[in-house]
Amino acid sequence: MAGANLPALCNYLSLPMPQENTKLIHIDVETAYIESQSMPEKSHYVFSYTITIRNDSDEAARLLGRHWIITDANGKEQEVVGEGVVGQKPFLKPGEHFSYTSGTAMETPIGSMRGSYQLRSEHGEHFDAPIAPFTLAIPRSLN
Repeated sequence: MAGANLPALCNYLSLPMPQENTKLIHIDVETAYIESQSMPEKSHYVFSYTITIRNDSDEAARLLGRHWIITDANGKEQEVVGEGVVGQKPFLKPGEHFSYTSGTAMETPIGSMRGSYQLRSEHGEHFDAPIAPFTLAIPRSLN
């Protein structure tokens, strides 16, 4: 699996602004295996992921939605599309950040997630902030 040894990734989105400003949304990801909720004997592995979204631009933006593609080691994909994150649509002023933790389950001890957030700038411009693939893995499963 490409990038399987990377526990967390950051990615940036830059979009030109009419006044020559730049939108910059910074996304950090941390993952954890939730052993207490997993049942390896039944091919059920649970992971949490903590996301921090930081607005490093000069313009406020509201997170409107999310799109995730979750892939297990067998190539089985789950797609998740929805409004906001954890029931919220955070409004991020320049320099502000928002963190949340969520989770997912899969049938293999290793997998990955990738996706995007859909946002709207304070001036009404819609844009996507892509989330590069990151790995979900039980401890000591990757070299």
